[in-house]
Amino acid sequence: MRLMIAGGGGFRVPLVYRALCAGPFAGLVRELVLYDVDAGRLAAIEAVLASVPGLLPGGGPVVRATTSLPEALAGTDLVFAAIRPGGTAGRTADERVAQELGVLGQETTGAGGISYALRTIPPMLSLAHAMKRICPGAWLVNFTNPAGMVTEALVPVLGRRVVGICDSAGGLVHRAARAAGVVLPEGRLDGVGYYGLNHLGWLYRLESRGWDVLPGLLADAGTLAGFEEGRLFPQPFLAGLGCVPNEYLYYYYETARALAAMRAAAQTRGESIHRQQAELYPRLASAGAGAYGLWDAARRSREEGYLAEARAAGEQRDEDDLAGGGYERVALAVMRALSGGGGAELILNTPNTVPGPDGARTAAIPGLPVDAVVELPCQVGADGVVPIPQDRPAAAQLALMLRIKEVERLVVRATAPPGTVPGTVPGAVPDSAESRPAAGGRRGAALAAFARHPLVDSDDLAAQLLAAYEAAFPGLLELWRHDVRS
Repeated sequence: MRLMIAGGGGFRVPLVYRALCAGPFAGLVRELVLYDVDAGRLAAIEAVLASVPGLLPGGGPVVRATTSLPEALAGTDLVFAAIRPGGTAGRTADERVAQELGVLGQETTGAGGISYALRTIPPMLSLAHAMKRICPGAWLVNFTNPAGMVTEALVPVLGRRVVGICDSAGGLVHRAARAAGVVLPEGRLDGVGYYGLNHLGWLYRLESRGWDVLPGLLADAGTLAGFEEGRLFPQPFLAGLGCVPNEYLYYYYETARALAAMRAAAQTRGESIHRQQAELYPRLASAGAGAYGLWDAARRSREEGYLAEARAAGEQRDEDDLAGGGYERVALAVMRALSGGGGAELILNTPNTVPGPDGARTAAIPGLPVDAVVELPCQVGADGVVPIPQDRPAAAQLALMLRIKEVERLVVRATAPPGTVPGTVPGAVPDSAESRPAAGGRRGAALAAFARHPLVDSDDLAAQLLAAYEAAFPGLLELWRHDVRS
């Protein structure tokens, strides 16, 4: 198999390569093509891959690097996409603009996530169209954040040949299962109930031998304290909720605490990563045999700072997370299953559609549109990705999902190429602002997305945010250039 990574100069690429060289995924890929628009970053990551310790000559896939997209796609069987338009400096602006206007600044959640998506969806659409021309049979496995929103934008182009992945939902399931003493079979999610959108989901059932052990876990403060998501929220709150939220729901349930912690920090998460990478990448390219060691030390430091605003002073991340392994395990398990290496059950981002007889379609998560991209357990095999039906979410959870899906679809509309902006979105929530034409074309849709997000929830603040992001990212103005003003 020929695997291409779009964003091949990305910091996490060595995780994928390392997993392809040894262990259960060794031998899956004969050729790994790294594609990036930044030749310097490509050279740095090539140096890291060349210095991975313990590999025998010829022990991993052949690695090629290129800044030519047609060359990268030619003959490719599967594409991993993990791009970051604007780089880490862009992430810094996503976070800072929001914080300076008094709202939560996070790269995938709230105003920062909308800004990130506005500049990321257009190049991802370009990648998808290039795939249709050059390697139409290839699958796109999307890591690019905000993963659910980006995948939603790509489905009209690639159909069933795109799937979004994230390791946070699967990590939650495995950490909760370990805390509860539940052994999940390899590649199976038997008895696991999970529904949501990317970075907005809940573990609502966890069975062992046919018995749901989740209520007992939620009642046990000591056991909850044994894993990260269980420590994020007070035990009475979790017991009342009746499920374990994805860690990113901290930003919704504990907004004031999260914002206060971010403001108290000496630098944003984006600033920290930007400074680390600005210093690291030039050193990697010239480090020779020491490149991997430099990269791995930086990786551990980066992992230690993940979601730091949600942890108490001095609280450390779980060693399993610090060791890495979530990101690439999910990606390569998807790849192996799609290539015919055996079925798997994984939590993925895919349309909320369960196919039925005579072409009928039902919603895998009841209450959400059948064509909306959602995050839930799926069966993956050579024939593709099929969602596993879940329970109907509780009223409050469903309302939040519907509102965020409305925001996501407004952002997709705001980034649609000229001539493709629809008056309504198929499957839209009835009678919602999102289901009506947005005044002012694409910019109007973007403005509505900011205003409708529950972490903004203000027309005036939305206008300030959009203006500030336009100043930070002048390229956004090009998106609105063809707007027909009403």
